[in-house]
Amino acid sequence: MTLKQLEAFYWAATCASFAIAAGRLNISVSSLSKRISELEDSLGAELFNRSGRAASLTASGQQLVPHARDLLAHAGRFLSLAKSNSALEGRCRFGAGELTGLTWLSRMVDKLQQAHPQLLVEPSVGVGQTIEERLAEGDLDFALIAGPSTRASISSQIIGQAEFEWVSRPDLLASADISTLLPENLVETVLISLPATAGTVRILDDWLADQHVSPKRLLSCENWGAIAGLIVQGLGIGFLPKAWAKSLVSRGLLVELPRFPSLRPLQYTFQWRRDDNRALIEQCRHIASECIEFHAPVTLP
Repeated sequence: MTLKQLEAFYWAATCASFAIAAGRLNISVSSLSKRISELEDSLGAELFNRSGRAASLTASGQQLVPHARDLLAHAGRFLSLAKSNSALEGRCRFGAGELTGLTWLSRMVDKLQQAHPQLLVEPSVGVGQTIEERLAEGDLDFALIAGPSTRASISSQIIGQAEFEWVSRPDLLASADISTLLPENLVETVLISLPATAGTVRILDDWLADQHVSPKRLLSCENWGAIAGLIVQGLGIGFLPKAWAKSLVSRGLLVELPRFPSLRPLQYTFQWRRDDNRALIEQCRHIASECIEFHAPVTLP
């Protein structure tokens, strides 16, 4: 039995598919299957039932998964200590929320590349829930999203927070001064926000509950740029990251809503699978903690 065979078995057992497991190990599906077959031969037992459309664990395979996890954890810690001062190589696939992509993602990638020039960095930007699902399935090495995660299989470490500002088009109300708008007036207008799958829904739901209001209608979109455009167009009110809001307010496109209580800051976390003990995770978590900064936008207007 070899460590590579054990890795192939464990990741095939805990990822959503053999294809995802193979991608995580940077090998082909056929190589993954070969390693698992070799392990089965050495153990004299089938670990996967391959009679259906998708391979599933046998009873023997299910019993061995936690033992394989423990063995790989010990091996991972050993390698982490041995390689703590070594340059990382291979592929690094991680997910980030859109706000991270608009602000500090480029700085993190640059720092990763400078520290580890042989590391192939592959960031993916999307909605937090989707990113987290990909992480749980083994398709990503780590995630930079709002959190912490509620999944037992995922560890989370808070590395920073983002702040938001309520804004509106200056002439949204034809018959009144927009600065007099109160939270209870939401029953008369449209609230523009990211969808329920985004991390901001946590702070928005808490805010609405605290204010005891329910908006007349919710207009949701998955993209911060589109959210800003919808608010500037005068289709409703909403909130934007503070740096973005201040930029649009300074240009006269939007105004702040002074009588709206502030939303609480949204915590952002570095998330990784609990069973992943590679040096890659520790070093990327450290770099992410150094780079996170939502108040110094890179690509915001």
